[in-house]
Amino acid sequence: MMRQAQGSNNQTMSFGRSRARMMPFNRPTVTFSDVAGVDEAKTELVEVVEFLKYPERFLSLGARIPKGVLLVGQPGTGKTLLARAVAGEAGVPFFHISGSEFVEMFVGVGAARVRDLFEQAKRNAPCIVFVDEIDAVGRHRGAGLGGGHDEREQTLNQILVEMDGFESTTNIIVLAATNRPDILDPALLRPGRFDRRVVLDLPDVVGRQAILKVHSAGKPLAPEINLETLAKETPGFSGADLSNLINEAALLAARKNQKIILMPDFEEAVERVVAGPERKSRVISSREKEMTAYHEAGHALVAWSLPHADRVHKISIISRGNMGGHTTLLPDEDRYLWTKNQFLDMMAVTMGGRVAEEQIFDEVTTGASNDLERATKIALSMIKRYGMSSSLGPRTFGKRELSEERDYGDKVAEEIDQEVKELVNNAYVQACNILNDNQPNLVRIAEYLIEHEAVSGDDLQRLFNGEETSGGGDTGTPAIPSEPPPYAPKPAQPNISPQPAPSLSSQNTPDVGTMSTGSGDD
Repeated sequence: MMRQAQGSNNQTMSFGRSRARMMPFNRPTVTFSDVAGVDEAKTELVEVVEFLKYPERFLSLGARIPKGVLLVGQPGTGKTLLARAVAGEAGVPFFHISGSEFVEMFVGVGAARVRDLFEQAKRNAPCIVFVDEIDAVGRHRGAGLGGGHDEREQTLNQILVEMDGFESTTNIIVLAATNRPDILDPALLRPGRFDRRVVLDLPDVVGRQAILKVHSAGKPLAPEINLETLAKETPGFSGADLSNLINEAALLAARKNQKIILMPDFEEAVERVVAGPERKSRVISSREKEMTAYHEAGHALVAWSLPHADRVHKISIISRGNMGGHTTLLPDEDRYLWTKNQFLDMMAVTMGGRVAEEQIFDEVTTGASNDLERATKIALSMIKRYGMSSSLGPRTFGKRELSEERDYGDKVAEEIDQEVKELVNNAYVQACNILNDNQPNLVRIAEYLIEHEAVSGDDLQRLFNGEETSGGGDTGTPAIPSEPPPYAPKPAQPNISPQPAPSLSSQNTPDVGTMSTGSGDD
């Protein structure tokens, strides 16, 4: 009984100890050379490294290094990796803890762990304290049910006190990472605490090439592999996505008992990362395969015909994940601003699959469910976020916090619904006109897909131009022969002119790159 009591007492006394893990400073595992694609962020953090290495250089001039640096970026952009690189470059102890590890069900435990963490940091100074996902404890105060006595808010108050209580000669720098800076308490972001913000964006084409070079180092690559071409084919990929891409290509090469990684392995890995692995065991009827072929051909032909749509890179009716087929669109360059005409063409491309099904089969299927959802979201974003409505004017509707807060009345809501309906209907009409005018090409592309199941490169351009193809292609899902004969194309419908729209600009747009065919939820 005495031993049990002593054991429980020891556990009770250690309950408020910090759970931060200290990495040894004499064995740096990550340095700035292991981080690519975030050159501006590394430049900002070089100053932190120099302060930890040579503090007297700054103190002799009366300079004060920022006490806290907040790393802000989307998931997978390398916030944790960059923090570890700072510790590796500086050669100092590195304390790593997640924001959720502070908070427990017992009141006061989180604050006690914060005090213990900073006491350990002071004993090991100079050092770095890294708090990952700080939004777990750093949210706005006053929003909890417990008010100011809430456990999370007490933990946040203790962090604020500890950061503000540093002496000017204490060589402790706090790094924190989050992808939601908008919900952090303002007291965290004021000068004297996290007074420097380093933003890590998704890498551009140059950054993607540098990241691919880092992760492919030491791997046996075929001589014909061009990382620049691969970087151009992966817009919107984060650093974590590119690392996973290299690993998937290596796994595919290993399954084939290859000695080196070939370019087809990378091309397959890109599709696996975006859409999932091939479902070769999925057997479909010839009718469903034909419908999928015309659906994807409709997407591609509309995109090829519109001046503001992205370039068609590949069409495939090979099943992946929940998608029966997909059409991959790639921009010619990295894009940071979007125009209204680009949005309008984007919606027309999403409606191309539905229109092709109706024109050829006189039938409506569930394959366009994801397309309709995306077209509606684009229209809502144009009106409510970007002020691209011709009738409602240049203003936003709704406040975007944890959930949307409505700041408009029922009459405006009806006008928004009507505007969305008009935008989607105009996109539908535009797709109808394009496919009516190019129905021979639509049939040629669909028949090629039925036979070869995928097309890209020169063969794709020849199909668009109405020329003869070389006849290559991929093999994929087998089809069950069915009794009904192939569907004959319906006669072309008369053209209906869509309403013209002025050209405006925008930014922070939804990601668009793959048009898919599926049943139910895509």
